[in-house]
Amino acid sequence: MVHAGTREGDLIDVLTKDHRAVESAFQEYERGGMSDQARQGLVDHIITELVRHSVAEEQYLYPTAREVLPDGDEVADHEIQEHAEAEEVMKQLEGMEPTDAEYDRLVRELISDIRHHVDDEEQDLFPQLQQRCSAEDLQDLGAKIVQAKERAPTRPHPSAPDKPPANMLLDPGAGMIDRLRDALSGRGR
Repeated sequence: MVHAGTREGDLIDVLTKDHRAVESAFQEYERGGMSDQARQGLVDHIITELVRHSVAEEQYLYPTAREVLPDGDEVADHEIQEHAEAEEVMKQLEGMEPTDAEYDRLVRELISDIRHHVDDEEQDLFPQLQQRCSAEDLQDLGAKIVQAKERAPTRPHPSAPDKPPANMLLDPGAGMIDRLRDALSGRGR
């Protein structure tokens, strides 16, 4: 659903595209038939994308919700709590091999949690923001989300701050360190 007057790349377009991309990866995982190495590579990709997306939402989407929605603090706190729960699962997965007994169960838990979270955002939060933000503001926020994702960490950091201004200061540094670790380990290739 595209709101009249929005242009390609506004906040909701950018985040919805991310949601569709990660859903596609979830479906690929659920189809199965992959080697353990391929499963792990796909899960690493999913985690990287989810972390980058979450960081960008925490920097721009939720502060906007706090500012413009009557129940913005409650909405943002709920969404951030869901992010924290998903990050804990991602952190557990990061330390496992795909042959571990709990691996598949945790991946399926993560998929279920993220689908619920996406549904909340798309059915409730996004329509409210479309009503309360100008097309220009949504466009500006979309550009900021894209930039934040480029600088964001690629690995879960459950104990890191998830609210501005601390997350704005620490996330780019963590992102740089994560990308160095990824390059050295070959993760994401």
